[in-house]
Amino acid sequence: MRKRTLATVLAAAALLATTITPAQATVAKPGQGMTHLKTVSGLASTLEGVGVVLYSQGGATSAVMGDSLAAANGQVVIHVPITGAKAGVAHVGSTLVFFNTTNNKLVQLQNPVINLANGVVTATIPQGTGAPVTVLTITNATSVKSKVTTDRKTKIKTTAYTGAQLAIAPGVGPVLSSLLGLPAGTIPDGTAFATADLTLTALARKA
Repeated sequence: MRKRTLATVLAAAALLATTITPAQATVAKPGQGMTHLKTVSGLASTLEGVGVVLYSQGGATSAVMGDSLAAANGQVVIHVPITGAKAGVAHVGSTLVFFNTTNNKLVQLQNPVINLANGVVTATIPQGTGAPVTVLTITNATSVKSKVTTDRKTKIKTTAYTGAQLAIAPGVGPVLSSLLGLPAGTIPDGTAFATADLTLTALARKA
């Protein structure tokens, strides 16, 4: 039963990933942006070992790097469209999902917001309080700097942040373990989760 469920989840994730065409991935327009998440090596296999898989819903798409989720080199890559950057980098309509294939329990991190200034990522967990909470910390937030380039032909300014390191926020590990029906301590606080690269575009201001 678990194998059938896992196969269904991965097939759905693969189908979503194939909907990104090269044009969608490379052509930037003002106001568009994307966050690229890549789980740290070993996380996917550790989660899979207790029956949990990570994937995305909504606007985000996900795929698997490496031999498989169970492989030591397996990584989940998630592309999350940026929907705004006024009060943190918002991803409205996208959800990261932890799904326990052994009991069909899941935890959704809805509408994540990355706040580089405060070094946190907030999201709404409908299976919890239903209010936005800090779910991840950016452990190297002070060293993540922006790189700005401007295309003279299109007049589009691109701001990129690379290498943000994300970890499970304090108090969140026990919540995830509990909601997923896992033994206490299965997902510890501070667990290295992923790296994130952010790209935002805007029209360049006239001098």
